[in-house]
Amino acid sequence: MSHTIHGDGAIRRTSLYGSSIENTYAGVLSFMRRNYTRDLSGVDVAISGIPLDLAVTFRPGARLGPAAVRAASVQLAELKPFPWGFDPFDDLAVIDYGDCWFDAHNPLTIKDSIIEHARTILASGAKMLTFGGDHYVTYPLLIAHAEKFGKPLSIIHFDAHCDTWPDDSPDSLNHGTMFYKAVKDGLIDPQTSVQVGLRTWNDDFMGIQRLDAPWVHDHGTDAAIARIKEIVGDNPTYLTFDIDCLDPAFAPGTGTPVPGGLTTAQALKIVRNLGDVNLVGMDVVEVSPPFDQSEITALAAAHIACDLLCLLRNRKLAGTL
Repeated sequence: MSHTIHGDGAIRRTSLYGSSIENTYAGVLSFMRRNYTRDLSGVDVAISGIPLDLAVTFRPGARLGPAAVRAASVQLAELKPFPWGFDPFDDLAVIDYGDCWFDAHNPLTIKDSIIEHARTILASGAKMLTFGGDHYVTYPLLIAHAEKFGKPLSIIHFDAHCDTWPDDSPDSLNHGTMFYKAVKDGLIDPQTSVQVGLRTWNDDFMGIQRLDAPWVHDHGTDAAIARIKEIVGDNPTYLTFDIDCLDPAFAPGTGTPVPGGLTTAQALKIVRNLGDVNLVGMDVVEVSPPFDQSEITALAAAHIACDLLCLLRNRKLAGTL
């Protein structure tokens, strides 16, 4: 008698490992059909969403991002991921922890709610892969990760925007000032941090190293990969991917699109070659489904997230997770 689960593996699978057979168009929409649970026992990576878009400066809708990325992941759960050729869940224990709850009607409580959400997961020993929500969510996530792994951290920041515009108000919610705050708070080390894909101007980039979009286009992805690794070295590193790093042709479903960005192919190649980086936390943010076309933005986000899990699977097998 076969013990293979057919359908709704997210709520029927008893093991943290392995995959189930699903109809891509049906069933419980956890990310890549992972167990939908708050039990962190034995978990290597906990995926969760933070459905926040109160900090945006232009178009809203990123609160719907986590659900869209989960829905876009159904095909990724059907086959072994390309180009890896393995099922990461044979070796990596990954759950979908659901979404962070916060009181959207009391905005000044949101930061602490996100910090506590992250502390709970990190205290278990699990790594976090988080879906935004707008990019503000990275700031409280960095606070929790710096507590866990020590500060300052390095960051690899994919974005059209540097997000270092001045903001000295401790209670502000702004998705363009988080890394100004993070540098000021000593959460990240600018000299061992890098921003990739930028194409907006700021008079003060806070000393963070930059590989802007024209640089990547001119020098190529291999040079970008080498430079990123050179900058962050072996430091504990948090990777944050704002989907508007991609050109609007490849990611229209975002709040602040800027022409001239990376292609999906460029971004995926760079991410897939960061296996040597000591990743301690990750997020993919700013997917805004109301502005998407045929799910192409959510699909890009889901593929980036899947590749990050494959990197962690390889690190686990190498004993460096």
